[in-house]
Amino acid sequence: MDEVRSRNNVVYRCNYQVVWCPKYRRPVLTGAVDGRLKEIISEVCAERDAPIEAIETMPDRVHLLVVCDPQYGIHRLVKQIKSRSSRLLRQEFPQLKSRLPTLWTNSYFVATTGGATSEVVERYVEDQRNA
Repeated sequence: MDEVRSRNNVVYRCNYQVVWCPKYRRPVLTGAVDGRLKEIISEVCAERDAPIEAIETMPDRVHLLVVCDPQYGIHRLVKQIKSRSSRLLRQEFPQLKSRLPTLWTNSYFVATTGGATSEVVERYVEDQRNA
């Protein structure tokens, strides 16, 4: 999805790769938690008109390739995803409360896809499960 998007007074093509982990890198993103996490991420991104190009979760991390309006900011999108998913997942899956003081670490990795084509980065994200 290398299309140019526009909103109000900005025209952009901002594709971001974002990676974040559960607190202490605990392998808790499995089974029903994994499925529900993907639903929550999809909901937040849909609300913010931030199309998801690829998403992959491993038990101890999340890889997301997303398009984000630069005026809204990738930092706001990630903050909203992490806060909502932490709150909802810990409500719906009580075992997460007993194992972790908070669901996510405070940090995350973000990079623009730069010169790489979206297909190359999507393939990388999708191949994380096999790595």
